[in-house]
This record gives sequence, C-alpha cells and structure tokens, in this order.
Amino acid sequence: DDELQTDGNRSGHFQNGELGEKAFLHPTNEEVIRIIAAQLAEIGDQFDKEIQGRVVNDLVQHFVNESLSSEEITLHLSRVVNDLATSIPSDMAQERAMLVLAMVLTKKIVNTVPSLLRRVCDATVNYMNQQFHEYIVEMVSAAKQ
Repeated sequence: DDELQTDGNRSGHFQNGELGEKAFLHPTNEEVIRIIAAQLAEIGDQFDKEIQGRVVNDLVQHFVNESLSSEEITLHLSRVVNDLATSIPSDMAQERAMLVLAMVLTKKIVNTVPSLLRRVCDATVNYMNQQFHEYIVEMVSAAKQ
C-alpha cells in the first residue's frame, strides 16, 4: 500500500481514481503526478552518483538504532539533507533539490538494508510532510496549468 517509487512509475493503490488516505496530496490528476515523478526521478539519478556511501551508512546506523524515536530519525534525515543541499547547483529550486535528495537517500538506505523499508519510508514521509507539503501542492498546481 505504501510503495516508495523514485523512478516515476505509479505507486500505491488508487481508489476511484484517487490516492489513498495516507497520501499527503489532495486527489489530483494521475498524469500530473506521473510527470512530476519523472522530473524528480531524472534529478534523483544525477544526485544518486554524488551521494557518498559513508552518508548512507551513517543514516543506516540511525535507522537501525531502535532506541531512537521516529522524530529523532526524521530530524537526523533533515540535517543530512540540509548538509547535502549545500552542494546543489544554484539554478535548481532548493525545495525541489532537497525533496529529491530525501527520496534518493531513502532509496539508497533501503537498497543497503531492505529490512528498514517501513521505518525509512515512514521517516521520509514525515520529513516530506513537515518540510515540503506546501511546495508539493504548488508543484501539482503548477503542473496542472
């Protein structure tokens, strides 16, 4: 139900043409979401090559540490994304770059330790909801026009 896709493919399950209750966007046109996802995936492919293994391993250690709360993990993910964002080209929207970085990091962590899928996805969705909800809504609105 809560698939994480960073390659632009449709994910999750649709009910009556709408995203399920857990989505953080209001119901919208599936094609708009697909276009945005494809754009983000293209940026993600570029970032994927630049993220060093030690950054991913550090995040894995935080996710594996069961004594850390989900808030602490989300905060750490936020700090890592902010640190990585300092190397983003200035011609790219900061929010877009940070959103993609969070998704790329999530993919890398899950590829490293698949058993962390649920915990990593939950933390990433929390982070995205806290930091980028308005930006995502604006992206969808702009793509519809």
